[in-house]
Amino acid sequence: MKAKLLSPKECPCGCNAPVTSTPAPVPGKGGNKYVPYEDRTGNESIVYFTRKLSPEGLIAAYEKVSGMIGGKVGVKLHTGEQNGPNIIPREWVKALFEKDLPDATIIETNTYYEGDRYTTEQHRETLKVNGWTFSPVDIMDEEGTVFIPVTGGKWFTRMSVGGHLLRYDSLVALTHFKGHTQGGFGGSNKNIGIGCADGRIGKAMIHTTPGQDDQWDISEEEFMERMTESTKASIDLFGKKVTYVNVMRNMSVSCDCEGLEAEPVVTPNVGILSSTDILAIDQACVDMIYAMTEEEHHDMIERIESRHGLRQLSYMKEMGMGNDRYVLIDLDNGGVRITAKDAVKGLKPFVSE
Repeated sequence: MKAKLLSPKECPCGCNAPVTSTPAPVPGKGGNKYVPYEDRTGNESIVYFTRKLSPEGLIAAYEKVSGMIGGKVGVKLHTGEQNGPNIIPREWVKALFEKDLPDATIIETNTYYEGDRYTTEQHRETLKVNGWTFSPVDIMDEEGTVFIPVTGGKWFTRMSVGGHLLRYDSLVALTHFKGHTQGGFGGSNKNIGIGCADGRIGKAMIHTTPGQDDQWDISEEEFMERMTESTKASIDLFGKKVTYVNVMRNMSVSCDCEGLEAEPVVTPNVGILSSTDILAIDQACVDMIYAMTEEEHHDMIERIESRHGLRQLSYMKEMGMGNDRYVLIDLDNGGVRITAKDAVKGLKPFVSE
């Protein structure tokens, strides 16, 4: 990952408070251990699924979960580094906007590392290169940041996000599900938790211990928990006016922030999922990865477990952000209930388009 050493010396939230002797929170455990469905407890949420990786599939999945979306709509989308090969196809997103979100705005923030989106000027040039020109794009930290409360967190009481986030009435998380260098996997939780945090303060709060020289020193369970608390702060702003769509296509073990340097894709394409429950949708995607054959899922599971990425899921549950049990509805076959194993039967080996 391309990075500049920032070395924050005071509290990264910007309050300039000195580091105190207050005992630090203790990260949870188990982020490298998968919990099978039958061992989970609690209620079930609805997750919709289609194998149709196309504009039509994206529209069908979104329309199942769009009932509460209205007013000024922000679509949180990872727009990628220049010429990144794995991002959600622009033509699909354009078709969705034209059909269902004609007045929506793509929302993003600048990055914490030096790259194609580090400054607003660089970011806007990258948007042009990658074809995100059919919709307004709001770089939310372009004019500053704002602190919003984190309810029930153990690492934060507030999180710094792009100041423009407060302009929106509804939030659509349109996520390319894939692996991630630090998070293990990147689903809706990562898209919002990292993607709404501003590029200098919020992302530093998640990634870097104050006073440390290593910009990326926070990892494993602590990183997953910090990222999840950031997500909770953002989605709590919108209440019921937030929904989630995950696209399981071109799933490199690398994040889209690595652009052309991403690891080659070896995991088969699966389909598109949607839900109004952030935990349920990310959990269903992970379950589908685990339900694949050893050959199909080896690399992705190694990435998830080696980074302790499963802590994202258990911490979302602890934070009351959703259910890890769900009813998976097959949109391709009359809405019957299926399992994650059913969803990944007969996958074709990945072939680059």
